[in-house]
Amino acid sequence: MMKKLLYTAAAVFALAGVASAADAVSQIPAAPAAEDAPVVFTWSGPYIGIQGGYGWGDADSTISGAPVTFGSDLDGGLFGAFVGYNYQFSNNLVLGVEGDLDYNWNEDEITAGAEVKTTWQGSARVRVGYAFDRALIYATGGWAGTRGEASVPGFGERSETFSGYTVGAGLDYAFTDNIFARVEYRYTDFGSETFDFGAGTIDTDFNQHAVKVGLGVKF
Repeated sequence: MMKKLLYTAAAVFALAGVASAADAVSQIPAAPAAEDAPVVFTWSGPYIGIQGGYGWGDADSTISGAPVTFGSDLDGGLFGAFVGYNYQFSNNLVLGVEGDLDYNWNEDEITAGAEVKTTWQGSARVRVGYAFDRALIYATGGWAGTRGEASVPGFGERSETFSGYTVGAGLDYAFTDNIFARVEYRYTDFGSETFDFGAGTIDTDFNQHAVKVGLGVKF
């Protein structure tokens, strides 16, 4: 009888040990899930956008045979579009290229009914900037051109393409990974051109200060 009790007790302890071991195995903690690395914003890639603003233009015109130079204020609104590409380095330096095309609304009288104005203008530039996460401060410069028109009562209208340079600076700020806003200042010297009316000429030199705001999409 005593042996049976001992065997029974031993069996109970053995079963309890097996159950305890099984519970220990089942309670092994799961390995921690790997966390996704945070996405770092970058300005690298192509982009397009629209822009508008105001330009303050100065035109100095000399009419053949006249002893003085006539000044004109070619101030007015402008609206257009831009397209470009940026590359951001690991040290947050950003290099890029950009082109834009705007339409100018400006016109002023030279003298005695003769008028001068500009219409389409565009530029091709490089940009150098520094990124503070979603804010990009940049400087820009390159070639610029514009279509100028002059008219004289009784002699009609003539058009010429001005060509010069532009420099400026601005700030781009990305509200999302793809949408950004811009504010930019540029000074442009379009050089000078001669409007030939046959019976006389008008030599015009044109430069402009402009402030623009824009909205872009980065791909």
